[in-house]
Amino acid sequence: MGGERRDFERIAILGSLTGEMMVYQPITIREIGVGGASIETSYPLHLDSLHDLRLTLGNRSIILKGRVVHSRVSDMDQEAVVYRSGLEFVEASDRARVAIIDYITELKTHRSGA
Repeated sequence: MGGERRDFERIAILGSLTGEMMVYQPITIREIGVGGASIETSYPLHLDSLHDLRLTLGNRSIILKGRVVHSRVSDMDQEAVVYRSGLEFVEASDRARVAIIDYITELKTHRSGA
């Protein structure tokens, strides 16, 4: 019962080895287009940093990579700070582009009352 159950060997790190873990945090999307989006977060984003985004557009879910092109404090009170950032979608797949176009078309149709 005490036997090794791993498929691959692990080796102890005697010094230090650092890394980063991607954790999805909630964002509020204020504007969206095929090329990018304007978002709000409760944390600052660094210019030119890349982020994976998971978006639910109606009944579709897509994953995109976005590059931060601008970021600023949008609102501030005693409880929280809100940051508004502009993202440029990087290497968006055709499937993601079509999902965004369809979503925008659906929003426009709904707003016009058609």
